Amino acid sequence: MTTVKVGPKGQVVIPKAVREEVGIRPGDEVAVDAVDGEARVRRRVGATGLLGLLADPRGPQGMGEFEAEKRRERELEERKGGWLAGTQANPGRRE
Repeated sequence: MTTVKVGPKGQVVIPKAVREEVGIRPGDEVAVDAVDGEARVRRRVGATGLLGLLADPRGPQGMGEFEAEKRRERELEERKGGWLAGTQANPGRRE
């Protein structure tokens, strides 16, 4: 294990040996998650890296809560008569 210090802006330098082992190169994006009280840094790989960002660490129940919240927001917007109440295909269309 290698120890590094956190800078005043919350930045850390990933040691070269760790970068080489996991394949992180300059310009790559990494995903940072908090898991069980620990910080986890993972290399993002193409489109599959996006899947990790969408995953809810609380599991399927957490995603269900997210979907329910979005449904409530949509219903509220529709009651207010916002743009979501109109056609979804072209919300900016004027008749």
